Amino acid sequence: MNAVLQTTVPGLHTRWLGRVPYEPTWRAMQQFTDQRTADTVDELWLLEHDPVYTLGLNADPAHVLHAGEIPVVRIDRGGQVTYHGPGQLVAYPLIDMRRAGLGVRDLVTALERSVIALAASYGVRALCRERAPGVYVDDRKLASVGLRIRRGGSYHGLALNVDMDLEPFQRINPCGYAGLQMTQLSALGGAKEVQQVGWEFAGYFQHHLKRAHASRHEAPGCA
Repeated sequence: MNAVLQTTVPGLHTRWLGRVPYEPTWRAMQQFTDQRTADTVDELWLLEHDPVYTLGLNADPAHVLHAGEIPVVRIDRGGQVTYHGPGQLVAYPLIDMRRAGLGVRDLVTALERSVIALAASYGVRALCRERAPGVYVDDRKLASVGLRIRRGGSYHGLALNVDMDLEPFQRINPCGYAGLQMTQLSALGGAKEVQQVGWEFAGYFQHHLKRAHASRHEAPGCA
C-alpha cells in the first residue's frame, strides 16, 4: 500500500492510506497483528474503501436486503452488517491491548469520544448509546464501531460518514436495526474532505487514547 506516514505521538504511528479495496486491507491488518512483536509500534490507519458491505462473524445475512452490484464480504469483527464507500472515513487502530492495559470497552469508548469531540468542533451535538456502539446525532447514526482482538492486538475499528452517498445504507438494516437512518458530517455543517477529517480525528483519538491509558480505573462509557 502506498501510504503517507505521520508520527503524532510516541508509540502510535498514524498513516493515511487513501482509497483502498477492502479485502487486501483486511488481510494486511490480520498480517500486521499476527506478525507483531512486543516491540512493534502501534498504528492508526486512516483510509477510504471502495464500495462494500461487510458482515460480522455472527451477522444475519437477512439484514442485507438488496446488495445489487455492491459486494458482500463476511469478516471477523463483531457486529452485524454495515457499508463502506468513498466519502467515509475509516479508522483502524492496531494496538497491543495487553501492553496498553486496555479492554475492548476502553478502546470503543476512546473511538466514540473522539468522534463526539470532532463533531462538537463543528458545532454538532453527537452522543453514544450504552447498548448500541457508535455515535448518533438525534436518531441518526453518524459513525459505526466494530472491533476484533486477536493475539492481544486490535484491528477493524471505526467508520465515520463524512461526505458520501448514503443510498447504499437503505439496502441493508444498518448494524442489524431495520429502519435505522444514517447521517454525515457534511449534512450537519461539518467538513467534506475525508483526509482532513482523518487527521482531525487522529488528534482527538490520540487524546482519548492517552486518557484511557491514564485512567484505567475510570469506568468507560458514553460521555
